Amino acid sequence: MKTKVIILFALFLLSLNVAAQQISPFKENDRVVFLGNSITDGGHYHSYIWLYYMTRFPHMNLTVLNAGVGGDRAEEMFKRLDGDVFPKKPTVLITTFGMNDTGYFEYNQPGAEEYADKRVSESQEWYKKMEDRYKKLSGTKIVIMGSSPYDETAKIENNPFKNKNKAMMRIVDFQRESARANHWEFIDLNRSMTDINEREQKIEPSFTLCGDDRIHPDNDGHMVMAYLLLKAQGFAGKEVANIDIDASKAVVKSTSNCTVSDLKKTADGFCFDYLAKALPYPLDTIARGWGQKKAQVRATEVVPFMEEMNREILKISGLKGSYHLIIDKEEIGVWPAEEFAKGINLAALSNTPQYQQALKIMFLNEERWEIERRFRDYMWLEYTLFWKKDMLFQDNRESIQVLDENLDNGWVRAKRDLYAKAMFPEVRQAWQNEMDLLVSMIYKLNKPVTRKITLVRDK
Repeated sequence: MKTKVIILFALFLLSLNVAAQQISPFKENDRVVFLGNSITDGGHYHSYIWLYYMTRFPHMNLTVLNAGVGGDRAEEMFKRLDGDVFPKKPTVLITTFGMNDTGYFEYNQPGAEEYADKRVSESQEWYKKMEDRYKKLSGTKIVIMGSSPYDETAKIENNPFKNKNKAMMRIVDFQRESARANHWEFIDLNRSMTDINEREQKIEPSFTLCGDDRIHPDNDGHMVMAYLLLKAQGFAGKEVANIDIDASKAVVKSTSNCTVSDLKKTADGFCFDYLAKALPYPLDTIARGWGQKKAQVRATEVVPFMEEMNREILKISGLKGSYHLIIDKEEIGVWPAEEFAKGINLAALSNTPQYQQALKIMFLNEERWEIERRFRDYMWLEYTLFWKKDMLFQDNRESIQVLDENLDNGWVRAKRDLYAKAMFPEVRQAWQNEMDLLVSMIYKLNKPVTRKITLVRDK
């Protein structure tokens, strides 16, 4: 009977793990390509996800690539597969669409329901063509990702397009069914983010994860998107590291994802060597990207990222009084014995040497993101302007002439100078070389090193 109970409990735990892990974690040598619209094109969520892997799995060779183009629907994404997406040689292809597919202003005009039916049907027809291409891929895992929502409920200045998000959710529904039928993986960002919006709007009616235009998430929204995907990969509860020490006995009770060695008592405390297998996840405190107003760290106000995925716990029992925590000769702070006994989350302290090490990775990754954006602006011009004129990748003086004839379009005008450089393959190669160098530096600098942790009793 006892054995049966143990087996049933084990199966129960397994079922919980399966439910928690909707999306397989990325693995060694994966090339992960995110195919989407402007939310992917100009967004950070994929970069934040890669940063998690850079810091949590410092020895894993992984590449994450942006294949977003602003304004795209399923139709345009299908037409970009051969020229922009498949050449990236994805081993994992994550596809999201729906925002542009469903339209905008028409929802506040007569015939909105019929319009929604038409747009959803058109999106599904183009997606079926994409689905057929995906079925023929070999060696590529397909993940379908329901789009972040259009926020109709935030009390902000611009009037919402009524029931637009309902149409988007219909697209999410056929995406889910396609994933189920094809045994692909699926994640729905729409419902999860809508739930957060509605929850927070009960407290602050103007709150939104979807930006001032109700469409484009700010940095906090992109971090929520990253959190939701990482959680779907089963990373909730996975700690950076965990140390549990009994100071009264000078023994290490337990460790997780790290090693502790050379524990010694001193005249006024004790010290030990600490080598983690991961770095804490650094959260940016600056709003980055065009038009962004909120920093990445703001996401921690609405999702439990720190509690679930960013815990580097130092727990020490058997102390009396207060102690200075010193890491590599850097004073981190002073805490009473009670706080040490509860456990201090070092990942929440930006002044630790390991967090400072992780910040280097964050800033290098941000530089990589900035350069990758140039490629996406170049692709926007190729597929939004030149493709329609049968001039895809022509990249010559005639292309410049056509571009100059379309400068009444503000988006074209804003990208004119970039295209004058990007049209030359040597310039694009130089940009690629810069990104390769940045990634190489990241994977040289992201390896955890042994830290000397010292506790000194406060006098």
